[in-house]
Amino acid sequence: MAKHERGLRFQPTGGTKAPQVPTGKKQRLTIERLANDGRGIAFVDGKTWFVAGSLAGEEVEARVLNAHGKIVEARTERVFTANPVRRPAPCAHFGRCGGCSLQHLPHNEQLALKQRMLAEQLTRVAGVEPDEWAAPLTGPEFAYRRRARVAVRWDAKAKRLDVGFRAASSQDIVGIDDCQVLVQALQPIMAQLPAMLRRFSKPQVLGHVELFSGSSTAVLLRHTAPLNEADLALLQTFCAEHEAQLWLHGEGEPQPFDPSQTLGYRLEQWDLQLAYRPGDFIQVNAAVNAAMIAQALDWLAPRADERILDLFCGLGNFALPLAKIAREVLAVEGVETMVERATGNAISNDLHNVTFVRADLSQPLAEASWAAKGFSAVLLDPPRDGAFEVVRKLSTLGAERLLYVSCNPATLARDTVELIKQGYRLKRAGILDMFPQTAHVEAMALFEASK
Repeated sequence: MAKHERGLRFQPTGGTKAPQVPTGKKQRLTIERLANDGRGIAFVDGKTWFVAGSLAGEEVEARVLNAHGKIVEARTERVFTANPVRRPAPCAHFGRCGGCSLQHLPHNEQLALKQRMLAEQLTRVAGVEPDEWAAPLTGPEFAYRRRARVAVRWDAKAKRLDVGFRAASSQDIVGIDDCQVLVQALQPIMAQLPAMLRRFSKPQVLGHVELFSGSSTAVLLRHTAPLNEADLALLQTFCAEHEAQLWLHGEGEPQPFDPSQTLGYRLEQWDLQLAYRPGDFIQVNAAVNAAMIAQALDWLAPRADERILDLFCGLGNFALPLAKIAREVLAVEGVETMVERATGNAISNDLHNVTFVRADLSQPLAEASWAAKGFSAVLLDPPRDGAFEVVRKLSTLGAERLLYVSCNPATLARDTVELIKQGYRLKRAGILDMFPQTAHVEAMALFEASK
């Protein structure tokens, strides 16, 4: 047996590892352009910097938040040379709060940025442009958000309760008692919420708070242990002063403190009332949601003799207005509780020509029994990961028209490739400004079967 050699040193191949840029380091940068998330892009020493709060052409001083490999994430600390369109951010928390990343950009420029993001994805990924670009669908620039989650955390070391929103690129909580993007009905609640929670005798049990505004206003408290009588009374008094429902979320599902109370929102144009519970998906921007439904019905143009398919239907946000027009609507959702809720919404609105079914929409539709009869038109509103498996077989349903509502231009562009392969043509597209002051892009696209 060979003698074991000791003390051998093996040299790694591939050269030396480049040192990481330390967190907190300040760097002077020239911003080349904007990324799709609205951050500025700069290049230094072979590294790509993504700088929040900067605009194209600016010279800024940025502080490093995080660095990994050749990517550096940073935040603008100082602007030496400003882009002419830059405006003072209306919110005092801008740059620290992670909620609104584009307040330094005028609203018309925000819309132009989102339009470019959508166009670039469709051109680069799918190699297409629509026959017609629609004007951006917009609503109020501020005071639009009817639902919000407020972060709450007890700092045992400092003996302090932090209440606010998550910081940008961090789990830290930025203390906030005013938020300009909340609807007016929620702003007084937000203003007084931190002080009320800090009066709790056991703040350690607090999880988070959710605020809702619709047909009713509501405050939901997530708690990790039972509330004592004094803290519960404090909550009840607070909600009564703000004419808000109180919902509690301990073990199990959220429940209203008063079992007779329900949450919902109205679609006035269609005389519809939709009930929901905390945890259900609803669009947070009521004005743009209503405009979006109206535009979807206008583009899809359902007729009174048609059978329409609504995929990823949720609570029936599109399906119920469609049922006011079409002969029959079949609506499909992957979550059983949402199917039950949507069915209840149809019954309460006296609509009997719409059927809700549960199906796994990550799988192809061809084998589904409800798809056998075919449809004249299809509407789909998938989550961020899109509807790749669904769109691969859509042509087998015989639909002449297809309306795609997207919350992610990248997956819309990917799915557009599949639709074009199946003989559909992109007739019209445009952005939906569901989240002003952010770089989040929603879009609507109309496809028609080629003749």
